[in-house]
Amino acid sequence: MRRGALPAGLRRLRRDRPALSSTGETMPIKSNYLFVVSMDVDPDKEALFNEVYDTEHVPNLLKVPGVHAAARMAGEPFVLNIGGEEKRIAQDGPRYTAIYEIDGPHVLISREWAQASEAGRWPGEVRPYTRNRQHALYKLR
Repeated sequence: MRRGALPAGLRRLRRDRPALSSTGETMPIKSNYLFVVSMDVDPDKEALFNEVYDTEHVPNLLKVPGVHAAARMAGEPFVLNIGGEEKRIAQDGPRYTAIYEIDGPHVLISREWAQASEAGRWPGEVRPYTRNRQHALYKLR
């Protein structure tokens, strides 16, 4: 992914033109920043990775002041119709992505963030089996 590019499926939002859902409602992104974390995990640790991420890691980070929401997703290949032709798109980047709505870059260096990211089974039982880790911060426009 080129520097400054957003992950597939995520587009920049302008504060004066909110994103709309498929029902026409405004999407509920209220923070000024999105922190995006992507990674792969060893196949034999995938079940533990998902359990800990969903039940410990994300809930711990959501308690940090300045963190307002989180969403997790898994990439997959797809077909896109562009220019009148179907194009097969491989899932080339890290398989798993988490997007955190945060107040700003200061949240990521706070004492609370540091403590939350090291809590539970994540640092000892899961992180060692992750690879291809990528981090990005985006300011909404």
